[in-house]
Amino acid sequence: MRALCWNGVNDLRVETVPDPEIVNPHDAILRVTMSATCGSDLHFIDGYIPTMQEGDIIGHEFMGEVVDIGRDVRKVKKGDRVVVPSFIVCGNCWYCEHQLWSLCDNTNPKPEYQQVAFGHPTAGIYGYTHAFGGYAGAHAQYVRVPHADHDCFLVPEGLRDEQVIFLSDAAPTGYMGADFCDIQPGATIAVWGAGGVGMMAMRSAYLMGAERVIAVDRFPERLSMAQRFVGAETVDYSQTESVVDALREMTGGRGPDACIDAVGMEAHGTGPGYAYDRAKQALHLHSDRGQAIREAILACRKGGTLSVLGVYGLMDTFPLGAIMNKGLTLRAAQQHGQKYVPRLLEHVVKGELDPSFLATHHFSLEDSPKGYELFKKKEDGCVRAVFTS
Repeated sequence: MRALCWNGVNDLRVETVPDPEIVNPHDAILRVTMSATCGSDLHFIDGYIPTMQEGDIIGHEFMGEVVDIGRDVRKVKKGDRVVVPSFIVCGNCWYCEHQLWSLCDNTNPKPEYQQVAFGHPTAGIYGYTHAFGGYAGAHAQYVRVPHADHDCFLVPEGLRDEQVIFLSDAAPTGYMGADFCDIQPGATIAVWGAGGVGMMAMRSAYLMGAERVIAVDRFPERLSMAQRFVGAETVDYSQTESVVDALREMTGGRGPDACIDAVGMEAHGTGPGYAYDRAKQALHLHSDRGQAIREAILACRKGGTLSVLGVYGLMDTFPLGAIMNKGLTLRAAQQHGQKYVPRLLEHVVKGELDPSFLATHHFSLEDSPKGYELFKKKEDGCVRAVFTS
């Protein structure tokens, strides 16, 4: 089959690789009908997350048709059209039983990588470094889905692929971020990053009862989309002296009730803090640029909530004192997709959520390296590129 492979920093190629096979009786094989780029992919493409190996198939946001199943699969069958969360779960461990799906104890066969960095391993993820299990990704014609009964969700009739594809990762990540905020009626929520995850967090905040949502970004086309498709107010951080001051002014001096970081380790920004991050990252003295999360911490009202969705590694300028002294609640996780996908499918069926506007650019699988280049450079208004084979 054909698949998009990582062959080094900023070196992506579509290659012919072996077809996936049933390995475990709980496996399913999917013919991938659509897959999507994700901002977190850029972290290992750019070399900031280690443990990639030459020839690794990438891609973790996808949907498809079941073409084969293991003998113990009970809930899906050949011919089913399904969407698959990006994290692989067993469904039986303590974490799965407590709805902490991305922390599954049994799906990362290489726990030693994460035990050093995090203290404990998390679940495996498709196409996302060997620290997350070394699984083959979904930018391919076919993909193996372990534990199919827990990881495949049937797509209701009548929904287009573009309406469903982002329920694999961007939508549940954003929805989880809003859920972490414990939104009360009348709340104001600020979201850093108007990409796919950020806009799904904004829309989710409204679904959960927020009165105001404010998007913080620098790209005019993304801020325009946040206004048009989500109904958010906007702050262009490149055009304001201080994002923190701008948000304070917009909220009568108090600050947002909750702040969501949907940016992560490659945040852009202005001022000396950003210059410091750039220099240390370039020298490999730390892996993260923390402009967005620092602003979110300082902007959030006292007693508010900080919800962290962006991917981070190591950063040495983290204002922990502000979190402690302001009495902030910090919640963070990789997405617990198995918890949220059924709820999101209901929102889509009811017409309350339509993530299809995120699919700004379509490419064939063969042209997927061009899609990633456009996505990375944010050219031509690209929010997400989707691939079909």
